[in-house]
Amino acid sequence: MSEARLKTKIWIQAQVRICDLNALPVAVVHRGDPDAGTVLLRLIRAAGRSLLLRRSSSFDGAAGWMVVAGADEVEAAAADAYIARERARDRDLWVLEIEDIAGRYPLDAPILRKPGV
Repeated sequence: MSEARLKTKIWIQAQVRICDLNALPVAVVHRGDPDAGTVLLRLIRAAGRSLLLRRSSSFDGAAGWMVVAGADEVEAAAADAYIARERARDRDLWVLEIEDIAGRYPLDAPILRKPGV
């Protein structure tokens, strides 16, 4: 029997609340499917760079985050272009942006590295 999964809209609402409690600026840039939409998380860092993460799972089914659009942080223009491409491909995609200059946002799962990274 598979484990019950939290609806995406509820997870997004919880992250907005966590950011509010931690005084982190947050914006829901695009709303996707409220039940099972994919989440693309943009953590805005110093010097106009962003870390883009996609909600994923490991081979054993554990929740995690996959770094996308490069092996690490990317320039703002590259992040914007990646998000635009993904939104064009996936209408159910949620895009959540968090200004996290100091790296204080608590990810709810570990970062899963791409093979070879």
